[in-house]
Amino acid sequence: MARRRKGVPVHGWLVLDKPPGLTSTQAMAKCRWLLNAEKAGHGGTLDPIATGVLPIAYGEATKTVPYAMEGEKTYRFTLCFGEARNTDDLAGTVTATSDVRPTDAAIEAVLPRFTGWISQVPPQFSAIKVDGERAYDLAREGETVDLKSRQVRVDSIHLTGRPSPDLAEFEVECGKGTYMRSLARDIALSLGTVGHVAALRRLRVGRFTLREAVTLEELERLIADGAAPPLLPIETALDALPTVPLSEAEAGRLRQGQPVLLIRRQDLERLSRVADGMAGEATALATAHGQPVALVRVEGAEIRPVRVLNV
Repeated sequence: MARRRKGVPVHGWLVLDKPPGLTSTQAMAKCRWLLNAEKAGHGGTLDPIATGVLPIAYGEATKTVPYAMEGEKTYRFTLCFGEARNTDDLAGTVTATSDVRPTDAAIEAVLPRFTGWISQVPPQFSAIKVDGERAYDLAREGETVDLKSRQVRVDSIHLTGRPSPDLAEFEVECGKGTYMRSLARDIALSLGTVGHVAALRRLRVGRFTLREAVTLEELERLIADGAAPPLLPIETALDALPTVPLSEAEAGRLRQGQPVLLIRRQDLERLSRVADGMAGEATALATAHGQPVALVRVEGAEIRPVRVLNV
């Protein structure tokens, strides 16, 4: 006999302004509990010291999490010069010190090295898997993990403030997998000193921004007052995908896991417009009456379901 799920069906996205001190998983679990939801996940890990945009997926929206994680991101962070830490952020222990404090001009001069596609070694305390183990678990046990460098994309980085000689504030736009802790560490090293992230805030993940975000306290008040939580539609994370509008009969076939064959003249014109919008993408979003039906693959005149959205 199948185990009955705890909670109620909730579908959509919530943008949480994550507080410091919680892991992303802890914050997601709290949001799930507050809505008494059957199922939840999050669209991109934030470090415990970090605050800001943490997209929380409920129900069928969890099927779109990979697309949220692919979205471009915007961060604001404060680099503290003079201390290297084993976590590359404020939470770690000091491993090296330096008396060097770079000037604004020196900082500005090195920033072009950290834009475009750059080689980056993830922090020792990261979720990267090494032989099936998380790097942070190995690091906590005292092991030095040999993490390989990888190519990440930094679209822009700007020095936005200098509160003191010890501190420099930056705003960064980047692609998936870029670590701000590594970026801060490497900027400091390039300036002949050491450093770590003293504060980190995420401003955007793809379509999700601080404009739609709520704090845990605000969410708790809404639930206590009996108000509806500010959920965004399931398809919010799929803005970059082309859409394939279908009739209700065609949508019914997809919901049953069956492909849909479109061979009439008007169908072929519809597919041609979709193919133009895909621009090399392998996946599209099928809709019926403006509602999401499934993530699909378009193969010639055939539409095949990849993930059916049961809403």
